[in-house]
Formats: sequence, C-alpha cells, structure tokens
Amino acid sequence: MKRRYFLSRATVGVSALALPLPTLAEHPSELSQVSRPTDERAYWLATLLRVAEPVLVAASAGMLKAAMPVEAAPGQQAGRRSVTHLEALGRTLAGLAPWLETTDVPSNEATRQLRAAEQARQAIAHAVNPADADFLNFTQGGQPVVDAAFLAHALLRAPTALWAKLTPNTQQQLVLALQSTRAIKPVYSNWLLFSAIIEAALLKFSGSGDLMRMDYAIREHQTWYKGDGAYGDGPDFHWDYYNSYVIQPMLLDVVGTLVAVGKERKELLETLRTRARRYAAVQERLVGPDGSFAAFGRSLAYRCGAFQHLAQCALQGLLPETLPAGQARAALTAVMRRTLDAPGTFDAKGWLQIGLCGHQPGIGEGYISTGSLYLCTTAFLPLGLPASHAFWAEPAQEWTARRIWSGQDVKTDHAL
Repeated sequence: MKRRYFLSRATVGVSALALPLPTLAEHPSELSQVSRPTDERAYWLATLLRVAEPVLVAASAGMLKAAMPVEAAPGQQAGRRSVTHLEALGRTLAGLAPWLETTDVPSNEATRQLRAAEQARQAIAHAVNPADADFLNFTQGGQPVVDAAFLAHALLRAPTALWAKLTPNTQQQLVLALQSTRAIKPVYSNWLLFSAIIEAALLKFSGSGDLMRMDYAIREHQTWYKGDGAYGDGPDFHWDYYNSYVIQPMLLDVVGTLVAVGKERKELLETLRTRARRYAAVQERLVGPDGSFAAFGRSLAYRCGAFQHLAQCALQGLLPETLPAGQARAALTAVMRRTLDAPGTFDAKGWLQIGLCGHQPGIGEGYISTGSLYLCTTAFLPLGLPASHAFWAEPAQEWTARRIWSGQDVKTDHAL
C-alpha cells in the first residue's frame, strides 16, 4: 500500500536528535522552520495517520484478525492472539478521537478526516457484531476490560464522530459489548479505572452506567494519591508512566463525565485538575534535550504514549501557567520524532513493532503484543484543537531540558 502522508524531518524543522545542543536562536533558519505551526501540525497528522492507517484499513474491512501480525514475547503469542485485536482498535481510536471529533480542521485535512472517521465507524460495527468474522473478544480473560476501556475513552472523546453517527443497531451492539465486560473483575490497581470509564461511557450514551463501579475507582484513587501530582498504582507507588498511560487521563474524564450530569462534585474535579497541571509540568521536564526520556518502569513499548497526560492537558486547556503552549508542543514533537521516526519502528507492511526506539523485542513484557503498541496514538490528542488555537499558533519554544543543557537560565521547579 502506497503511503502518502510521510513528511521528512527537514519539512518540520529542527531535528530532535541533533547534538550538541545549540539554542534555536543561534540558528535563525531552524527557528523559522520550527516556528511554522502548520508544518508541525502536518508532521503530527502525517505521523498519526502512518501509525493508524493499517489498523483503520483492515478493521474497516472486517479483516483486522486476518491482516494484523501478532508479535509478542516468546511463548506468549497464542494467548495474546485472542485479545490483541481489541487492543489495536481501542487504543488507535483513543488517540484519533479528538481529531475525528473536531469540526474546525484546515481544509487540507478535511478529506482525510472524513475518510478516517468513516473507517473508524465501520471498524466499530464489525468489532461489536456477534455475527461478524471480526467480532472482537470483550469477555474472555482479563485483558478485554482494558481495551474496552480505551474504546470507551475514544467514545467520550468523540461523542459525535464515534457514537452519534453509528447506526442504531451498531449503537445497541456496542452498548451490549461494553456491558459484557462487567463479567471481568478488575485488578486492584489502575485497572479500577478501566471498569469506571466503561461505565462512564455507558452512562453518557445509554443512561445505564454503574455509579458504584465509578465511585469505587474514584474513591480508591483518592486514597492512593501520593502528593505532588502523582498517584500510586494501587496502594503502592510505582516508578513508571502509568499516571500518564491510564490513571490521570481516565480519572479526569470519569469525574468530568459525572460532574456534567450532576453525579459528582465540581470541587473534586478542580482538585484533580490542580494535580493534573502539576504532573503536566513534571512530564514536560522529563523530555530530554534530544526528545528521549528516562526508560524506567513497565510498558515502554507504548513509546510516546507515555506522554498522553501532557497531551490531554493541552487538549483540555489544563497546561500550567508556567508552561507555554508552544513549549509543550515542541516537547511532544521531540518525543514523537525520537520514538516513532527510528528505523525498525514499523514492519514492511506498516504495522508497529515492539520497541521504544526502533525494533526492540526485549522491551515487551509478557502482556505486550502488536495491538498494545497503538497506545502511542494518545500523544496526538491536541490534533483535536483547531489550527488557530494557541497550541498550534504560538511559535515553538525550547523545552525545559533543552534549555538547561544548552546553558540557558531557567526558573527553578517547585512541588505542588
């Protein structure tokens, strides 16, 4: 399949891999290029579509099971084959959803947006139809509650594009598929939020959401808050990126959904947002001068998905006052380049391969398989903002680590 969306790094500006680290001001031509927000947005969209296209094309044709390869840790492939296709669909749509939902896209994006949205709806129709060969697993084993949750998150992020425009029959089948995950008992960890966000989507779209499942997840995560913008993954704190992969994005949107229908206190949502702003500031400082970040903890094969939280804060207007939009955008772009432009990221047919920077099978834990990798799409959430929004319109600014390690003066960081 010929790919039409790839843009070279030269098109989008400064290479995030260039070392040593001069300031942008020392290279006016580079500053000019990186400050062109339309070029940067074009890179984001081209990269997102390059990642998502194999999933959308196969799933919209009812061929996801037949077409998608299943890479997994040695000895795990058979077990992952029964769950990895819902992973691919749910996670891809979770990242695409805001762009599919926005009604204010540049004219050069409109045709691609319409096509991708229609493919996404066709994919959902195949996935939730029990009579379809591509009907996906929502009940067998524990993993389906995870990826039904990412699908539910996509619905909340695109209520028109991914719910309202479905046929009534598909809507009914989708509700039944989400409800069927209630048979799965979530692990006493961030998994509570998987059940909670499924119920939040059911509440919004069918009125059948289980308030107890949502309330339990919310209350437990309040007891697991460790301070300075970070939650434990269960009672214990883990040095990993799960505050961004799952915890804060889903917690914010579960509570936000409940507040919108008068089922939760606005004061709680404001508390969560205050914590979210702090963690967004921390995330921006985690981006190294070359766009890399510290490779600790589980699930590093999610690549730039480790920065879903920073991306969601940009989308929802929650960036801290100390973090300009152009700086957040530059940091996210650098991470995307570092994790998705490396040789070996994609196989010969365009599917993602396990790794953080290229193809690194050893990065993948036993629960990682090809479908898991599509959580990287969640770094692209700000594509749901209009091109005129400050996130895209502000000139790029060097992110904190790049400024520090090129010898510039910066303000000190302070805990919440």
